[in-house]
Amino acid sequence: MTLLERFEKDSPKRILALDGGGIRGALTLGYLQKMEDILKEQHGGDDSFRLYQYFDLIGGTSTGSIIAACLAIGMKVSEITKMYLQLGGEIFNKKYKWWNPFETKEFLHGNFSTAPLEKSLQSVFHEIKLGGDEIKTGLCLIIKRADTNSVWPLINHPKAKYYNSKDGTNKDILLRKAVRASAAAPTYFVPEIIEVGGGLHEAAFVDGGVSMANNPALQLLMIATLKGFPFNWPLGEDKLLLVSVGTGMGRLNKLPKQISQNNLLDWAKQIPDMLMQDASWQNQLMLQWLSNSPTAWEIDGEIGNLSNDLIGTNEDKKKGMLSYLRYNMWIDAPNLKKYMNTDYSQEQVDGLTEMSNAENRNILFDIGSSAAKDQVKEAHFPIAFKI
Repeated sequence: MTLLERFEKDSPKRILALDGGGIRGALTLGYLQKMEDILKEQHGGDDSFRLYQYFDLIGGTSTGSIIAACLAIGMKVSEITKMYLQLGGEIFNKKYKWWNPFETKEFLHGNFSTAPLEKSLQSVFHEIKLGGDEIKTGLCLIIKRADTNSVWPLINHPKAKYYNSKDGTNKDILLRKAVRASAAAPTYFVPEIIEVGGGLHEAAFVDGGVSMANNPALQLLMIATLKGFPFNWPLGEDKLLLVSVGTGMGRLNKLPKQISQNNLLDWAKQIPDMLMQDASWQNQLMLQWLSNSPTAWEIDGEIGNLSNDLIGTNEDKKKGMLSYLRYNMWIDAPNLKKYMNTDYSQEQVDGLTEMSNAENRNILFDIGSSAAKDQVKEAHFPIAFKI
């Protein structure tokens, strides 16, 4: 079956959405390993099973784009984990020093060298293009075009408007360059320049997390269903399954008096995470509003988890417009005690939430694995969505 035939087949569709979050993507992999184990057993227990066989569209932002692309070319979660943990140590191993005259120029554009990231992406994706046959399922990489301030969801659907047209031939974009662009977090890495259609012929791209789609779940739902995109999959809780996996969240724990004493540098550090969390919660709110989710989170003290506010289908107001799962966790002392049976100081917690702290990549994977044992259930994956 070709990709196009798979996309257009009249059958239930399954989407996997992976958040951005720097090195905390290691936590995502813990969830994905549990998910792969459950779905492998659900489909006969064959070791050849891969997540791309189950999910018809896999999408990610930033670090999530790295994992999504690896899944889409057929890698096992264990293979991705081995690569990712090694890659994380290399990428964030050396931070530029502003006082070093040989590094000052690079430091002014990004804190870390892109060389280790580019080398690793080359070793994994080689010369695979977005339209390459090596990509075995639907793939969406969320990137941000910085020179026009527009979000680009790069997709490999052959009927996509810019897949192969006079206005753009996205199918020829190297997969490694697209992933590198999605992970080009401002202040961390320099932007990625990619040849595109249009007047300028090239564009500067930065991390897709600099948008409302650091949690790309709602964006992927729109890509799968809006008429402007080529998938046009029908809505319905027995027709569309969306699985969203986060990278963990840190809690703001400062007292009001401490906040009032923030200086410009404090705000510069805090605001990006505040905005990303706001965008993620908005995604969460909308998707729980549209679904009867068994993993629903309490949004706040006023609206709760929206269990009584379902926007149902026209046929049956008791049914959701999709099936939706969200796996994520607060990275705080109580949860770490619960999942790791260890007491963590606030300093240690802060270290785990820092997106470039590669020293914690192995423990983040262990945390994700432990949380997944508690959160990810076989019952979450209905028989209606079995391949």
